Amino acid sequence: MEALNPFTMAQKQLAEAAAVMNLEPAVHDLLNNPLKEFHVRIPVRMDNGSIRIFQGFRVQYNHARGPTKGGIRFHPEETIDTVRALAAWMTWKCAVVDIPLGGGKGGVACDPRELSPGEQERLCRGYVRALGRVIGPDIDVPAPDVNSNPQFMAWMVDEYELIHGRHAPGVITGKPLPMGGSAGRTEATGRGGAYCIREAAKVVGIDPSKAVYAIQGYGNVGRGTHQMLTRLFKAKVVAVADEFGGVYREEGLDYTELSAYAVKNGTVNGFSGPGCKPFSNPELLALPVDILIPAALDGVIHAGNADKVSCRILAEMANGPTTPEADAILAKKNIFIIPDFLCNAGGVTVSYFEGVQNAYGYYWDAETVAARLDAKMTSAFHAVIETAARYKVSNRTGAYLIAVERVAEACKIRGWV
Repeated sequence: MEALNPFTMAQKQLAEAAAVMNLEPAVHDLLNNPLKEFHVRIPVRMDNGSIRIFQGFRVQYNHARGPTKGGIRFHPEETIDTVRALAAWMTWKCAVVDIPLGGGKGGVACDPRELSPGEQERLCRGYVRALGRVIGPDIDVPAPDVNSNPQFMAWMVDEYELIHGRHAPGVITGKPLPMGGSAGRTEATGRGGAYCIREAAKVVGIDPSKAVYAIQGYGNVGRGTHQMLTRLFKAKVVAVADEFGGVYREEGLDYTELSAYAVKNGTVNGFSGPGCKPFSNPELLALPVDILIPAALDGVIHAGNADKVSCRILAEMANGPTTPEADAILAKKNIFIIPDFLCNAGGVTVSYFEGVQNAYGYYWDAETVAARLDAKMTSAFHAVIETAARYKVSNRTGAYLIAVERVAEACKIRGWV
């Protein structure tokens, strides 16, 4: 397996698109690195009275099209290069679905599952105290991400409002509904991915209600995708795996039962029932299915295992799950890839809807949110595959061509380059 630096991977993907579109060197140089990044140290008083120092990051990659936008990850292996890569992908994600936001991302190096609720709250508030002057509804808007949730966002909004002395629900999205959250936000990433899968199935000639699915990763995104596939298509998901192990059932895994087990136990490993058998991540990625959904972390499909991937559609619900080396291998296998920053853009799209609702104090019902998300995702999907066909490039490069052109145009109009 090749050594993986996620930001190097993001830069390689940008370079491929830049070559196709003959991007001016100065523009490429500007878009190749973040405009701003912040490294902070966050002291937190633990329940035993000791003080523990946490490392935090915030990257504001590009704000030419609007305030930067991106989640906050709580992960023990968080690095600045991961946050840089994710902020870059957020830049392209917002642009490809054509919402007026730039790309940002944040992270804290920790495992919140090892912290008490009180320690989690103090860490969330400490993060906002460290960065409270460089975030805001018109500057940079965080949201939930890996190992964070609406409760974390509620604490952060409250701390921001205490610092600034005013009501500011739009500073963060993914909030609980009583604090100005949007209907449909929790399920938005999975719903947006399901809409992309529906459209890809039409292209490939698959009936999504008769297809066989496998999902790698069963956190918020993996569970949400399973939920939406079940709700929209009554989909047959035969295998699910996470970092601790997995489960396979030829007749399909029931979403309600499996998700309840995963939430209670923190993993799908050990789930049992008629026809269920243990399953590993390597087995899942090689399973012959119609639609494979990586929904965990970056770099899981690489040069060492891409030749074993056996699906017709690869729906990238994780950020950066496929390395550039793996892309080349999958292209030879004629696997239809729905690139990550298109496939998982439902979350940021409904986060944008949430910000709009916060700004004018009027809130939409879940049906309105779903219909508007469907329109955005469907339009973006077809623009990507049409661009890819026109330039005779991969779907990923097609998505980059659209997104980079939009961001580059904004940079030029502003007179930056």
